[in-house]
Amino acid sequence: MQNYPIGTPGEPWGEEEKAQWKARQNAKRSYQEEVLKKLFKIIPEGFDLKQYGALPYDTARYPLYAVIPKSFDANKPSALVTGGVHGYETSGVQGALQFIETKLSQYAEQLNIVVVPCVSPWGYETINRWNPLALDPNRSFYKDSPAPESAQLMKLVSDLALPLTLHIDLHETTDTDNSEFRPALAARDGVTHDNWNIPDGFYTVANTPSPQIEFQKAVIEAVKKVTHIAPADENGKIIGADVVSEGVICYDKKALYLCGGMTDAKYVTTTEVYPDSDNATPKNCNDAQVAAICAALDYVK
Repeated sequence: MQNYPIGTPGEPWGEEEKAQWKARQNAKRSYQEEVLKKLFKIIPEGFDLKQYGALPYDTARYPLYAVIPKSFDANKPSALVTGGVHGYETSGVQGALQFIETKLSQYAEQLNIVVVPCVSPWGYETINRWNPLALDPNRSFYKDSPAPESAQLMKLVSDLALPLTLHIDLHETTDTDNSEFRPALAARDGVTHDNWNIPDGFYTVANTPSPQIEFQKAVIEAVKKVTHIAPADENGKIIGADVVSEGVICYDKKALYLCGGMTDAKYVTTTEVYPDSDNATPKNCNDAQVAAICAALDYVK
C-alpha cells in the first residue's frame, strides 16, 4: 500500500499530524441543504423531531436530530435506525430520510421506532469516515467516548430508556475505503494495512456473539429485489471476514466499539451498500437501505 502524504511510515500520528490532516479537509456538500431542509419537511404524524445535541466543532452548523414517537407504548417492540455514523456513506443518510418520508408511518402501529438519520454531519459535509479529531465514530461507542458523535448518540439512547429489540445501522462500502480511508488509518496508527477486495454488491454485518442468521437472511432476501448481493471472494470472505450466509459476515460489535454494539438489542445488523458498482445509482442505493430497514422491522414486529 502506498505511503500516505501525512506522517512518517511506521510512526503513529501526534497532534501535529492530526492537525495537518484536518487542514486538508473542506466541506464538499451542505448538511443544511441536503439533510436538515429535507428532514424538517417529512416528519410524519405521530412523531416529533428531537434535537439531542450538537457537534462542538460548530454547534449552530451541526445540530443533531432524531425522529421519535410522540408517545411510546411499552407493549410494542422498539427499534433504532441509525444512518451517517460514517458521514461519507451517502445512502445511509439519504436512505434513512427516504424511510422517514415514505415508510415510517406504516410501522407506527406495530413498533416504537427511533430514527437518527445523520450521526456525523461534519463527516457528511467533508465526505469523511473520521471526525475532525481523526477519530472514527464507528470505533468509538464506549463509555466517556472522545468522539462527540458517538457520545451524544449513546446519551440519547440511554435517556430514552427503551428496551430495544432491533438496531439497524446503515452503511456503505466504497472504493475510497481502499484509496483513502484505509491508507489514512494505517498512517495514523503507524501500521501497515493490505488492500482488501471491495465487494460488488450489498451485504450485512451481523453481531458475532448473536448473529441471528434467519433475521439476516430476511434482510438479504428483501434487498435482492432491489439490488444485487455481494458474492464471496475466492477465499470465501467479504472484506476479510468469513461469509456465514449469502451476503452476511460477522463482526464482534461490542468488542470493536461499533455503533451496532451500543445496545443490547437481540436483532442487530449493519447494512453495507456498494455505490461504486457499475449497476448502482443513488436511487438504487437509497432504495436498498429502505428495503433493508423494512425487512428488519417486518421480522420483529
